[in-house]
Amino acid sequence: MRRLFLALCLALALPSGHAQMRIDVSGVGATQYPIAIASFASDGRVSQDVANVVRGDLARSGSFRVIDPQATMSDTSPVNFPDIRARGADSILAGSVSRLADGRYDIRFRLSDAVRQNAIGGESLVVSESDLRYGAHRVADWVYEKITGEKGIFSTRIAFVSKQGSRYRLNVADWDGENVVSPLNSSEPIISPSWSPDGSRLAYVSFELKKPVIYVHTLSSGQRKAVANFKGSNSAPAWSPDGRTLAVTLTQDGLSQIYLIGSDGSGPPRRLTSSSGIDTEPVFAADGKSLYFTSDRGGSPQIYRISLGGGDATRVTFGSSYNVSPRISPDGKLLAYVTRREGRFLVAMRDLAGGSETILSDAGREESPSFAPNGRWVMYATQVGGRDSLVAASVDGRIKQRLTSNAGDIREPTWGPFAK
Repeated sequence: MRRLFLALCLALALPSGHAQMRIDVSGVGATQYPIAIASFASDGRVSQDVANVVRGDLARSGSFRVIDPQATMSDTSPVNFPDIRARGADSILAGSVSRLADGRYDIRFRLSDAVRQNAIGGESLVVSESDLRYGAHRVADWVYEKITGEKGIFSTRIAFVSKQGSRYRLNVADWDGENVVSPLNSSEPIISPSWSPDGSRLAYVSFELKKPVIYVHTLSSGQRKAVANFKGSNSAPAWSPDGRTLAVTLTQDGLSQIYLIGSDGSGPPRRLTSSSGIDTEPVFAADGKSLYFTSDRGGSPQIYRISLGGGDATRVTFGSSYNVSPRISPDGKLLAYVTRREGRFLVAMRDLAGGSETILSDAGREESPSFAPNGRWVMYATQVGGRDSLVAASVDGRIKQRLTSNAGDIREPTWGPFAK
């Protein structure tokens, strides 16, 4: 069993093809807000339909019922509130996109309350032509927060790993799988991508030196550095909330154990766990004062918690002989993980205060859960019909979005932080 467990943690089979992805949505939220989104006024020189991107974002969230008023309206256009109400909408978004003299685009928008017949608010943002879609995501974030009171995640990014032929790719994309770019393309496996708290860097494991080595990759410059290349295996990097430290899994002293290193590779590793079992898959608690990790020290893989100040580790998961891959929600209240039930590998959600557990997935071949930065979604990898895909599920399990690639399999997702 120990050999199988170590293989799972250090050498997961890797995915996918490099292409744009298709997104399929099922389910709706407990509450849906009816909103009309008019086509934005423009001079016809805009390469991206901003309003349509906003519609897609809000509709896929499951929290909005999007209505097309069949009209083009700028942010200054008068609103026919009785007509909007007759179409079943409680609010309406209108806007404009205009090209500036320097080649950038000015996106202006206004959200109005159709019930009270007044303006809720609006803003303006200036973006380059290549960032028009990103600007549309920012508009959707603004609308989502104004109406629900929670931050939107539409302008966030995801990272995932893919494999096509003999080439492995580390990919970064919009939350909905669009705008895929590949910071790293390698003939050797890439696993365990992990975002820095500010979204500027990715840590990951590469086998290009014929062994697992941890790198930190700066996305803006393309520069990367091997921060853990010690004797034996170096794997499973996880960032501390302040971005200064990485929790990693090393075998330099024998068995797989958890260590802390500087995220820039500085300083000697500080060993945090000492057991006769395999300790791996660390993740920092939301307050940065403790770690959750997977260990088979009790005879089967379970999730434990240990203080960074030292002391004994405390077992967190029960109810199954196999619980692995812990991830903590941004508010520290929920634990997502993979559990085995009747031979099926499922994503589970545990309320850390009350102890209640919810099973989020159903395919039975799931792995690598990752929380959205607002804590409302969990993304994970799954396999259905022999094909890998990514699924984003709301934490209550009501809504599921499946991302598939037309060029192959995609796996090991990790959700980035809020855009700065």
